[in-house]
Amino acid sequence: MKAHTAKMILTLGTRPSLLARRQTEWVAQLLQAAWPELILVTRVYTTRGDREAQRPLPEIGGKGLFTAEIEAALRSGEIDVAVHSLKDLPISMAEDLVIGAVPERAPAYDVFISRHKTGLKALPPAPRIGTSSLRRAAQLRALRPDAEIVNLRGNLDTRLRKASLPDYDGVVVAAAGLIRLGLEGHITHPLSYEEMLPAPAQGALAVQCRAGDSAVLELLRPIHHVPTWAAVTAERAFLSGLGGGCAAPVAAYAEPRSADTPVLWLRGMVASLDGQRIVRVSEEWDINRPHELGHRLAEEALARGAAELLGERDRMVKMVEQEA
Repeated sequence: MKAHTAKMILTLGTRPSLLARRQTEWVAQLLQAAWPELILVTRVYTTRGDREAQRPLPEIGGKGLFTAEIEAALRSGEIDVAVHSLKDLPISMAEDLVIGAVPERAPAYDVFISRHKTGLKALPPAPRIGTSSLRRAAQLRALRPDAEIVNLRGNLDTRLRKASLPDYDGVVVAAAGLIRLGLEGHITHPLSYEEMLPAPAQGALAVQCRAGDSAVLELLRPIHHVPTWAAVTAERAFLSGLGGGCAAPVAAYAEPRSADTPVLWLRGMVASLDGQRIVRVSEEWDINRPHELGHRLAEEALARGAAELLGERDRMVKMVEQEA
């Protein structure tokens, strides 16, 4: 962060997609509202996930797929903060970087988009449904065992375009991106949390900065939303407790029970790759102890068979790696 004629300049880093830029603009607006004198600058970085946008995520998945290049710029001092989709951040971060703020979350649910203008269950037999997520694919197979899951990568515009082509009977994407871009009109059917539980931290943003940068941490303090932080912390703790990564068929969603009681309700799911075996768990706990809630629920899921399902996924990954 630099001083400029008695004003402070804060440089933000982001990915090149329209959605990533819009999310960063929104964070900048929150900061500007909190600190009117602050000068904000944005720099764009292309990540490995962007460069290899046509390959299936499970094939190239790994820590930092959408974040490593931006984090490198943060460490070097090129930028002061990095704006990420929180679900893209690895569970374990290096000690020199921290999440300085988690702004209020957008809706976390997934949506179905179809040229048939009908819901998932009303599609014709053997529908071709696009997604690159193992989590979505497993839950889709549970809802429609006859479905053919087709890999779907690319930015949101690309996915919307493909949804209109004869190659797809429908696609599944996160509601948050559509809402942030004002594209809600494309939604055919919002998927309930009972139909499809979202990825841990889906719909939430993370504003990352260097650990110990007290000046930047103070600037980020007003845009931090504590209820969102508690929810996503519990969800990520559930994933961490399972020993899983973002590519595993794991889902979690937490929400406060009510504004009057300090209780957080966490739902978690672990599925087999074919969606035929699903472990579902839920628990309520003190909203001020989200880490403990997530780990408690992960232990319950493992005890109820999730370990076997996650082991199945790991064996398949090793087979793919050996064939490659």
